[in-house]
Amino acid sequence: MRVSVIGMGTWGIGGGYWTPDYSNDNGWVEALRKGVELGMTLIDTAEMYGGGHAEELVGRAIRGFPRDELFIVTKVWPNHARYDDVIRSARASSQRLGTYIDLYLLHWPSSEVPICETMRAMERLVDDGVIRFFGLSNFDVNGIEEARKCLSKYDIVAVENRYSLLHRVDESSVIPYVQRNGMLYLAYTPLEKGAFSNNEFLKRIGAKYGKTPIQVVLNWYINIDNLVPIPKAGRVDHVIENAGAMGWRLSREDFEEIDKHFR
Repeated sequence: MRVSVIGMGTWGIGGGYWTPDYSNDNGWVEALRKGVELGMTLIDTAEMYGGGHAEELVGRAIRGFPRDELFIVTKVWPNHARYDDVIRSARASSQRLGTYIDLYLLHWPSSEVPICETMRAMERLVDDGVIRFFGLSNFDVNGIEEARKCLSKYDIVAVENRYSLLHRVDESSVIPYVQRNGMLYLAYTPLEKGAFSNNEFLKRIGAKYGKTPIQVVLNWYINIDNLVPIPKAGRVDHVIENAGAMGWRLSREDFEEIDKHFR
């Protein structure tokens, strides 16, 4: 599988924690469509985002685009981690999206449901054609390995965790692990909610390339093997700026200077 080097996140699009918001549906759909047009064909969502409304908006946004060029990621909340609940949740998400799911993730570890029960359901969903692949979100290496031991037919292909230049915990653990095992690492909150926008150091680096601090940061992530950042796609102007991080590369010297600066 090939996926876009930058994806689009949808947390806060269509509502918040299990609460739908219909106030800006057309604007959110427009932003997502613009992103796909610009080549950000990986879209990340979840059943929890707006109580499923974010998935509905993604479904609207992808209509008319070649389905095999898209990679749709969604997640099941841990209170639905029981075998039958995972099956129901995946089918409901697929119905809201209006299509099959490319990658289905357990959103957080469950403290009540054995991971093997959830993994059995994931394998069943692949067999049933509801999902193509599955993985984990907000898991450490021990949790990933525990889940993999449960599997009999398929393997985990991706992990989605929080990662940014300001939140680098996974650099010594999960990221090397997924790289060694040929998995995909999806990095959420890569822009730290605007924390990089006016950074003078990044402005200086960006001036060499005619790029903004945001574009510099996203391009820095692109240089990491197997890692795809998924910044939020809430507005058309933000989506256009994010897309400007593609199609060029930081020099090795600038990559290393940025790395050192944010240590």
